[in-house]
Amino acid sequence: MASTRVLVKRRKAVRNIKKITRTMELIATARFKKAMDRASEAEAYTRKIAELVTDLSATAENVSHPLLKKHDEIKNEVLLVLGSNRGLCGGYNAGILREAMLALKRIGEQKITPHLELSGKRPINFFRFAGIKAEQVYTQFEDKPTFAEVEPIADRYIKGYMDGTIDRVEVAYMKFMSASTQKPVIETLLPLDVKTTTAGKGPTTRVAESRKKTVEYEFAPSASDILTQLLPESFKVRLFKCFLDAAVSEQIARRVTMKQATENANDMIKALTQEYNRARQAGITKEILEIVSGADALS
Repeated sequence: MASTRVLVKRRKAVRNIKKITRTMELIATARFKKAMDRASEAEAYTRKIAELVTDLSATAENVSHPLLKKHDEIKNEVLLVLGSNRGLCGGYNAGILREAMLALKRIGEQKITPHLELSGKRPINFFRFAGIKAEQVYTQFEDKPTFAEVEPIADRYIKGYMDGTIDRVEVAYMKFMSASTQKPVIETLLPLDVKTTTAGKGPTTRVAESRKKTVEYEFAPSASDILTQLLPESFKVRLFKCFLDAAVSEQIARRVTMKQATENANDMIKALTQEYNRARQAGITKEILEIVSGADALS
C-alpha cells in the first residue's frame, strides 16, 4: 500500500487534471454551439440551392453542364481529407483517416492517380509518418471555417474538372447527422449529382422530387446560362458544408472526450480517497498497537 503522502500528491495531481478537462469540456461546448449556429444558418441556403438545381434539372432535361457530366475514363482523382489541427477529441481523426486509407486503397486498385489534399495537422502528421505525400495541405481551418477560405479551393476543383485534369473529387470527413451521431464518410462532390446535391438531406430530396410535376419555369436568361451560374455555386456550398460539418463534429467529439475524462478523474479521486483513508486508518492502528505494546513492556 502506498504511503499517505504519495496518495495525497496523486490525488492533488488528478484534481488539477480534472480542472483542465472540465475547462476544456466547457470550451468545447461553447465552440460547438457557435459552430452549430453557423451550420444551421448555412443549411437553409444549401437546401434552397439544392431545390433550385433539382427543379431546374427536372424541368430543363435537355440542358447539360460540364459539372454534371461524368468523364469517360477516371484517371485523376482528388481526395480531400478534413481532420483537426488539435488532438484530445477521441476517435474523431482515427475514423476519418481509416476511411481515407480505404479510399486510397480503392483508388490504387482502380489504377487511378490519387491527388491527396489534407486539412488539419493531425492528418498531415499521419500521412507524413505513413510515407504518403500530399499535394496540398491546409492548416488555417479551425472551428470557424469561412466561405471565403473554402471558395478558392472549390474554384480550383471546378477549373480542374472542366479542364479535364481532374476526373473526380471526393472528400473524407466526419458527417454531422445529429448531436449524438456523427459518421466518417467519403462523399463524391464532382461530378455533381442532382439526386445528392442536397448534401445528404433526405427530406429535401423528397420535396424536390414531389415538385417535379408541379414546378415549371420560364427561363430568362436561358436555362443553360442559369445553370452555368447555379451549379458552381451548388458545388461550393456543398464543399463548404463539409467543412462546417467537420467543425461541428470535432467540437462534439472533444466535448464528449473531455466529459469522459472528467468523469474518469472523479472516479480516480474517489478511489484514491478510499485508499488514502485505508492507509491512514492502517497507520493509526499501527501506532495504537505500538503504544499498547510499549505499555505492556513497561508493566
